[in-house]
Amino acid sequence: MRWVVAVAAVFVGVLGSPVPASAAPAPEKLCTVKDSRIGELSGLVSDGERLYAINDGGSKVQVFVLGRDCKVQKVLTDKTDPFDVEDLARTPDGTLWLSDTGDNKKGRLTVALLELSPQGKLTLHRLTYPDGQHDTEALILDKAGTPYLITKDILGEARVYRPSGPLASPGPTPLEKVGTVKIATTDTQGGPVGSIGSVLVTGGASMADGSAVALRTYTDAYVYAAPDGDVLAALQRTPVRIPLPGEKQGEAIAFDPDGTLVSGSEGVGEPLRTVRGAAALAAQSGAPAEGTTSTGTSTSAGSAGDGAGLPILPAAGITLAVVGLGWFGFSKLRRRARR
Repeated sequence: MRWVVAVAAVFVGVLGSPVPASAAPAPEKLCTVKDSRIGELSGLVSDGERLYAINDGGSKVQVFVLGRDCKVQKVLTDKTDPFDVEDLARTPDGTLWLSDTGDNKKGRLTVALLELSPQGKLTLHRLTYPDGQHDTEALILDKAGTPYLITKDILGEARVYRPSGPLASPGPTPLEKVGTVKIATTDTQGGPVGSIGSVLVTGGASMADGSAVALRTYTDAYVYAAPDGDVLAALQRTPVRIPLPGEKQGEAIAFDPDGTLVSGSEGVGEPLRTVRGAAALAAQSGAPAEGTTSTGTSTSAGSAGDGAGLPILPAAGITLAVVGLGWFGFSKLRRRARR
């Protein structure tokens, strides 16, 4: 599998030069997650005083409420059995949104968002893609509460989807593709699959006031200024890249209300870390990008059909074969047995 990943990484590299690392301070340890119930941390949000965390997968809905010392204060539960929860978002009124969108084997007919109210009521919203199955691990809510799903793509070109209309319950509500985000390889160390992990989107976050959004890979965070609360416009801007080195399997990312970035990895005994001033850095340097850059976004819904914005690669047939083998090998690395 190693040679497959190495060859695939070469093809990923043609997507463009990486965004330079920012002048942000290095991540600082906040606390260590020692509770064995949170061994597969995948999604994280913060209200400033508490952190809300979810595991990857699971047989019932569980949101762990943590203090700033990483100790579990309570668990919000529901008997609903999700397929593969991957990310978490929160609206200002305290509603939690669980992104049940994981699909390593590309076999799901529908994915889902689980809406958990502050009163504990859970509402299921099923969703369908317009162009086949995708493995999606990142959820971002815009200022108005519209959800955006960002796929995990081995070529570093993540697709961006949002509901085509109001969410139905149980649905399904059709999704529409509204853009792509290109991410190039970096030299940041970490993750389970080497350099190719630096292009795989594993989580998303947004500021409560909508002023910034973030995507993360296994190794880096990309923070985009969103002064008007528009997610798609934000993803067109040049992001601030913040290296998150040394995370074993980094999938969780969140903003504190003051703009501090919080990140975390799967594994009991792994730390949560913070980067102060991350949102402010993006606001200072997040100028609109010219065209589609290595981490820019194409947001033209009218031209967002299959393959929109994909680079023309040499030996396309060989590339697709390598990518297919690489993704198969990567999915075998996952510890969880999908149902």
